[in-house]
Amino acid sequence: MNDKAFNELRTGFTAAVSHELRTPLARILALLENATLPGADVQNLIDQARDEVESAGGLIDEILFLSELESGNEIVSLTPTDVRPILDEVVDRLGDRAARAGVALAVHGEAQLPLRPRMLRIVGENLAENAIRYAGHGSSFAFELAPDLLVARDDGVGVSPVDLPRLFERFYRSDAARSSRGTGLGLSIIKHVVAAAGGTTEARSTRGAGLEIRCSFSAAATGESS
Repeated sequence: MNDKAFNELRTGFTAAVSHELRTPLARILALLENATLPGADVQNLIDQARDEVESAGGLIDEILFLSELESGNEIVSLTPTDVRPILDEVVDRLGDRAARAGVALAVHGEAQLPLRPRMLRIVGENLAENAIRYAGHGSSFAFELAPDLLVARDDGVGVSPVDLPRLFERFYRSDAARSSRGTGLGLSIIKHVVAAAGGTTEARSTRGAGLEIRCSFSAAATGESS
């Protein structure tokens, strides 16, 4: 990346971060101000403010990680890794959250992909969390593994044709997703991690027919021959 491109990236990123942080900070301030009013349920308002602080902290963590990916400071090493055990761990860890959201999680198949375990875990967690937040109650989500391929597919509410091309943009959330506590960075992080490993990421969906995210890796990257 040349200096001009990096400076443009940094300027745009800073502006987007500033915009995204204003909302939780404004909510925290409003909650604390309400706690000073006569008859206020102080403990409830403090609990809500704490939730907002935790949400802002998660946003900052993802912002820093994505910034490191985009600047090249976070190295995505091409280490062939068995994917199934890591995704099984992800599904197990997110099981309670998924149950509360009414989303069934599963993993199918076996594969080795050219990402070290930490990066695979980040990709898997973001894909599953995206489904838990947005697929809708009563839906199912599954990781489908095959040589050079990781597919994350749900049968939930899907994405409109207008929103689909923008899913991997930083901070982008469709109108239907704006009430969620998501950061709008998860799919962007996935795209950057996969691209750094020589792969490509594609989204397929129609409204009401679920969402499919395909992460494809070349045979050369995985050390396999065709």
